[in-house]
Order: sequence, then structure tokens, then C-alpha cells
Amino acid sequence: MLLVVDAGNTNITLAVFREKELIVQWRITTEPARTSDEYGVQARTLFELAGIDFKEIEAIVIASVVPSLNHTLKQLAEVYFELTPLFVDHTSDTGLKILYEPPSDVGADRIVDAVAAVAKYGAPCIVVDFGTATTFNAINAASEYLGGVIAPGIMISSEALFARAAKLPRVEIKRPQKVIGSSTTGAMQSGVYHGYAGLVDGVLEQMILEMGSKPRVIATGGLAPLIATASKFIEEVDSNLTLEGLRLIYERNRGPIGRP
Repeated sequence: MLLVVDAGNTNITLAVFREKELIVQWRITTEPARTSDEYGVQARTLFELAGIDFKEIEAIVIASVVPSLNHTLKQLAEVYFELTPLFVDHTSDTGLKILYEPPSDVGADRIVDAVAAVAKYGAPCIVVDFGTATTFNAINAASEYLGGVIAPGIMISSEALFARAAKLPRVEIKRPQKVIGSSTTGAMQSGVYHGYAGLVDGVLEQMILEMGSKPRVIATGGLAPLIATASKFIEEVDSNLTLEGLRLIYERNRGPIGRP
């Protein structure tokens, strides 16, 4: 079995593949101050609940955008799984040519998303990842990673509003029944939802024009299903895109896992 780890600024997603089948996944809070032992104990509990033994894991691949967490994740892999993990970065063999300058500035999650999108949906394409930041990633027909856009995530944007406006309450982020809110809660939900949907489609419209072709647009990340319903351009929502990309990159670099 293959353990894939997507370490983001807000959450760490762990998932287990048996060959190409995703059999289980978990999401835990990112806490860079925690030790590898603390993460190890938490991982052991999750594995036990899923009925999986650590010894069944044959390989580990990690995409991390939290540099201070990398040593901890490496120790977790080496001490608890007795494996040397593969960290994905701009030097990994992905099949993509990275045109970003410098290539080292491209987040591992953006690379992984691009690899999975090309493999599953073809190129040209644009991947919108709704994470702590919302990233837009453009890949042309030659499978070249062109770059993209980085915007504040919807949670960051809404938290800034709640924090800086004393009389405004925290509200659930959801699609309101109408644009014109008849209450403070409704008005805020409309502003957050429709305002962010407008940002997404505004960016996508300009990216599509610049690419000069009709790329397929794929969304991933926690809030992708919500925002995609308001988008004119998002065609697919793929919640497991990053996890699939990690599996594909591992197989390209180290070979398939779990075959007799």
C-alpha cells in the first residue's frame, strides 16, 4: 500500500492507496509545533480504526507547502513506518515542463494538481484549488506548466471581515437564497459567496483569454463543490485530485506499489 500525504497550511490530508484504489483518507489539523511522535500516535490511532497495520504501508510520498513541517514528516515516515519518503518538488519527474520563474517557487500542491489534471482530463487545462489560498494553475496543450494566480482563500477573506468589523457576526459560508440580503446574515453570506464566485470567474475568464485555447477547468479543495455551482467556467469538481496526483508522481518516480 502507498501512503500519500498532502501537508497544507491549514490541514494535513493522509490517504492510503491499494494499487490505484483510494481506500481511506483522513484530514488532521496542521500544527508545525507538534513533534513526529505526536503525529505518529495520531496516525496510529487512525490506522487502527481503519484496520490497517503500519507494516502494510510499502511507500510514502509527500507534498508539503509548510517547510517547517518537512523534518517532522520525514521523521514520522522513518521512525513509525521505517520508510524513506519521497518529497515532491520542482525537481521531481512529473512529465510536466515548469515554465514558472524560478521553478522552485511553485508549491508542491500546485505541481501535484497539475499532474493529476493532465492525466485525468487532458491538456490544456486550468486547475482551481480552493485551499488556505485559492490557486489557479494553467497547463497548455504541450503539458507545460505556465503559472497562474494566487488569491486569498475564501476562509481568509471572510475571517478578515469578521475580525475587522466589530458589529458583523461570523456566518456560515453557503449559497444564499437571493443576492439581495434582507438581514445582516443574508447580506454577509451573499457578499462572501457571490463576491468570491465573481473573483473566481473573473480570473478564469482572463486566464482563458490569455491561453488562447479552450482549456478544461477543474476545481478541487474543500470548498470547490460550493463555489463551482456559481461558476460559468468550472466543468469538473474533483475532491481527490491532489491525492491522485501524489500517487501518479510516486509511480512515475519509484514504480507501482502493491503488485505481486
